Amino acid sequence: MTERTLYQRFADTAARFPDVVALEVGDWAVTYRQLHAHAEALAAALPLAAGTAQPRIALLAGRSLVAFTGYLAALRLGAAVVPLNPRYPARRNALICRTARPDVLIADESGADQLDGDLADLAGSVFELADDDVPDLDRGDLPGYRPDLDAVAYVLFTSGSTGTPKGVPITHRAAAAYVAHNADHYGLEPGCRTSHTFDLTFDPSVFDLFATWSSGATLVCPQREDLLNPVDHLVDRAITHWFSVPSAVSVSTGLGALPARRVTTLRHSVFIGEQLTYAQAAAWQRLNPSAPIDNVYGPTELTVACTRYRLPADPARWPTTSNDTVPIGPVYDFLAAVVVGEDGFPADEGELCVRGVQRFDGYVRAEDNQGRFLVHDDGRWIESSSAVPGPAEYYRTGDRVRWEHGELVHLGRLDQQIKIRGYRVELGEIESVLTRHDAVTQAIVVALREGDAVRLAGFYTGAEMSDRQLTHWLRERLPAHMVPERLTHLPALPLNANGKVDRAALVALSPT
Repeated sequence: MTERTLYQRFADTAARFPDVVALEVGDWAVTYRQLHAHAEALAAALPLAAGTAQPRIALLAGRSLVAFTGYLAALRLGAAVVPLNPRYPARRNALICRTARPDVLIADESGADQLDGDLADLAGSVFELADDDVPDLDRGDLPGYRPDLDAVAYVLFTSGSTGTPKGVPITHRAAAAYVAHNADHYGLEPGCRTSHTFDLTFDPSVFDLFATWSSGATLVCPQREDLLNPVDHLVDRAITHWFSVPSAVSVSTGLGALPARRVTTLRHSVFIGEQLTYAQAAAWQRLNPSAPIDNVYGPTELTVACTRYRLPADPARWPTTSNDTVPIGPVYDFLAAVVVGEDGFPADEGELCVRGVQRFDGYVRAEDNQGRFLVHDDGRWIESSSAVPGPAEYYRTGDRVRWEHGELVHLGRLDQQIKIRGYRVELGEIESVLTRHDAVTQAIVVALREGDAVRLAGFYTGAEMSDRQLTHWLRERLPAHMVPERLTHLPALPLNANGKVDRAALVALSPT
């Protein structure tokens, strides 16, 4: 049954399988009964003003019992969850809070250090908690749960070309459609053990939590060091369902940590967030040749994923593609999609545009909607002029695809947006932050591809600084994956014949 909110899906499972372990994190093994009780107790303890119209609760927490309990507690209160990453700079988290304006901020021990600055002042109230405190929470008075499928379940912030992250609100209706479809597809049930490789700020984590908790399976949360060798983690924790970005394969391959036929419990492997190459797929398949591999695709705005392609079990039947990447498959059959060519007409190659129940209803800031939606007009697809997109409008993914062998193949971005370790990054955001430095007048960032890896190189004009000095300044303002590996000072940026910055020339200048 799709028509249930995320919290209803969890609570219904807790009623059916109360003594099954719902979560393993750190030294904790928590049953559904216990996790449900913890979530309700924390919800009752949160200092949320009565009568708030849909509140927002920010979650500054990592891989902890507090993080998962806090997520569920927020949903129990009918609030929208706004995940913040304790590993991101405090200034970036503060920037998100200025846009999201949370009523409450929940912080665990990993996020406590950021509460001394502006961040704490941007929330209505702050609730700081350690894992050991969670079981001791008293179950206080709590109003009855009022499900609302059209309420926002969570708000995630993606990289924005203007230098300000864009808030993407996803409703329970959209999330429930995605979760129901995938929990059923992957045969999740009690006894299954699912991986949790993604931070809560990365939307595939919604699959980890709620496909698992909709079905009575167990969510197994590794600590960050465990992810350096995912195969050991798979074996030691008897993982049955693996979900990660493809770069996890490349890292393991580089470490020589992908021995053939070692993993026996694995039933399904799913990859998302980047193009999955055939070399990566072949290396992963050798772990357990009988476990199917799915390549899925979807931007945050379309609720985690909207396509799926399953590789044939026999590598000899893997279709040849123009860029040696695994197809992303067709769009889910309950969504509508069109590939739009440069002339605005449907085409075999062009931009993928999608609408349907999983499409979000527009960004937190209405001005971010401009240019992101298409409407049909006399056989062509043109940009919508409405400030708030209607249900008939298609979301422009900005991804270029081509039909090959009856499947969609992802060819890359149409703009300057790229994927690094699965995270969507706007080069324009990094450039915008660079130019905020008093000594920088112009800045350009280019992406360098080396096999499966993507590196960033930055170029700037103005006063010359040491790499170390400028890198340190950027690390205070950007996540680590958005900080260029090399920063080069130039007296002037090269221009092409049209008077635009010549990015190709900068790529040629980039240090190897």
